[in-house]
Amino acid sequence: MSEAKSYKEALERIESIVSTIENDQPGVDELTKLVQEATDLILACKEKLSNAETNLSATLEKLN
Repeated sequence: MSEAKSYKEALERIESIVSTIENDQPGVDELTKLVQEATDLILACKEKLSNAETNLSATLEKLN
């Protein structure tokens, strides 16, 4: 992902990309760019979720 986005912003952009692909039927060049962008965003979201899980687990572990 070229610029830092919040999880919510990334998810909204992914939804926008899916809508564009479904409704606008982009050409091969644009489709390739959109799929790459969506892939980058999905990977970034997965990383954010993983980090959040790790941080939450560590925080909750302090309560034990």
